[in-house]
Amino acid sequence: MMNNAMDTWLEPEELEVLTAEYRLSLNPLAADSAFCIPFADLLNQEKCQHYLRRVGDIFETTSETATVSLFAKRYAYLVVASGLYAMSLFNKGLNVTLENGWIESSYQGEVWLPKARLLNTRISMPQAGLRKEWRDQIIQQMFAGNLSRVWNALSKTAKISKSVLWENTAIYVYWLYEKKYVEGASFEQRKQFEEDYHYLLHDAPAHLFGESRNPLQQFNSPKTTTSESDTPIRVRKTCCYYYLVSDEPNDYCSTCPKRGH
Repeated sequence: MMNNAMDTWLEPEELEVLTAEYRLSLNPLAADSAFCIPFADLLNQEKCQHYLRRVGDIFETTSETATVSLFAKRYAYLVVASGLYAMSLFNKGLNVTLENGWIESSYQGEVWLPKARLLNTRISMPQAGLRKEWRDQIIQQMFAGNLSRVWNALSKTAKISKSVLWENTAIYVYWLYEKKYVEGASFEQRKQFEEDYHYLLHDAPAHLFGESRNPLQQFNSPKTTTSESDTPIRVRKTCCYYYLVSDEPNDYCSTCPKRGH
């Protein structure tokens, strides 16, 4: 149990939301384990490269750079989506440490959407008056203790910039708090989402992310209209390399800096 926190469990209705909407899993895959791997094995270069070769087949690309970037999008989502939602809405902290998780996945020719399976399902709640301290510990465990370590390993394995991997992470955090989480939320729930989101973007110190700068703040560009979008969008600072796996030439994402906007 972490400092400033009490041990508890998820309620059935809370667990149902996290498993149905945010790709949390508590059960191992019964069969077809080709795309299942412990989180911690991503730090092992040999095991990680073997896994990424299989993932590259899903994306139908031989580009290691594109494979790692597209994989990182999915890994970032399955780590942060359920964890931040539980933190902000339920006031509960999932144990998303590297040692406590598996990527659970099968693939039958559709969109590849892996899930995160947690081994230890006990969770934490802040003690009275200590939510800010508890929140820091949840953020640090999720980002510095998991994503930063995996991004460091992947950037060395595939010679890809960590900036790409962190921006892949950031765009999901922006979307989750700005769009997904607030769907159907009450006024009080929205207030908590907004408070935590503001903290993540503007006040959370860099060490909670295991970096010299807060990456969520670093990539939080002002939204702007473009020649292709009347709705203001946040143009990326890095390219995610999706165009390398597209069937269309120069098929850049709508927010890609390569478009020129």
